[in-house]
Amino acid sequence: MQKQKSEEVTEEAAMPKIPIASKDAVEFLSLIEEKDVKPCLFEESLVAISESGQTIGTFSISVEMAYYSINEWQDEDCYLVRATSKVTIDGIPCTTTMTGRVTKKLETVEQHTKESVRFREHPVETRIHVTKRQDQLFVRKAIVERDEEIHVSTFSYKCSQLQGFISESANLLVLRVMARRQVVPQDAVFLTFDTEQHICTSTYDTLGFQKQQVGKEEVEVFVIERAVHPVDEIPLNWQFYFLSDGHLSRRVQVGSPAIMVILQMPVLIEIDEPDPRPVFGKILLDWEEDPQLYSMFLDRKEELQASHATYVRRHPELNALLADFLQLLLLRKPDDVVTFAAEFFGPFSAQNPPCRSFQSSDKPSPFRSRV
Repeated sequence: MQKQKSEEVTEEAAMPKIPIASKDAVEFLSLIEEKDVKPCLFEESLVAISESGQTIGTFSISVEMAYYSINEWQDEDCYLVRATSKVTIDGIPCTTTMTGRVTKKLETVEQHTKESVRFREHPVETRIHVTKRQDQLFVRKAIVERDEEIHVSTFSYKCSQLQGFISESANLLVLRVMARRQVVPQDAVFLTFDTEQHICTSTYDTLGFQKQQVGKEEVEVFVIERAVHPVDEIPLNWQFYFLSDGHLSRRVQVGSPAIMVILQMPVLIEIDEPDPRPVFGKILLDWEEDPQLYSMFLDRKEELQASHATYVRRHPELNALLADFLQLLLLRKPDDVVTFAAEFFGPFSAQNPPCRSFQSSDKPSPFRSRV
């Protein structure tokens, strides 16, 4: 145990200086919106082909919406990225699985990777766990032989130093976004992990459009090259061939004896753009001349007349009230008939508060302006 701890401390002290991502890289990531990533949420499968043309394995990627727990009471939406590679090289099974959770800002909150090489008598696994807690990114790398951890390395990075950082999980999303846009940021320097999980730089470049045979069909693909630059090692290079909707049609790792290809065309994802809102010009209508409008007018007129007649029949007191009003109107003969009618019918309003039966005759009327 003491030996393991000393190894961790030594490796922590020997970590190289963290490089800085370029402004173009940071800006590129900040401009990727949720609408850009939404069409990239799908599953895809490829097969691994050896140099002799034989099928030696499979490769699959899936991206879907999920969530992660910020604390015991709060969850936040994220992208769940899974990738699995199973190949057999020279009779030795090699399996790599990766599961990561990436926020909508393409920040990695956790990532778990397991690489296993199944030798007959000496199976070896490399397990890497990356977890974000508060403002730090913690990394734990363990080498396992026969279910026993023989070497463990742990270290951490401050998130403030990781602007422009792209993990392997986020990389799969970023590549799909680039492929759909068919645009790669030139001379942009990003940050990523090297094989030892130390921070190093990475770059993307476009190799233009090429033709690829998929089944019986020849299609045009957009090629992106990604390079990871460890501090004291040879750069690692991958070439990704994409269809127009972001599906991966071919993946080549420089120096690897296997390439990943699709055997048949997938169903391409198309985004339905909403139709423009129609604009209707204003048309002057003469309802008396238009037969349809005039017919509607007559129907509505008859409907109102019938409704009013029904109301009068159901309320016989209305005739008595109108008779009193007309009689008083003819007796008084006021100059302002509207104000007189308002003063007459005002006490009958349901909105007025109840009052005493006898009130002063010289009380000012609310319907007359005060001079």
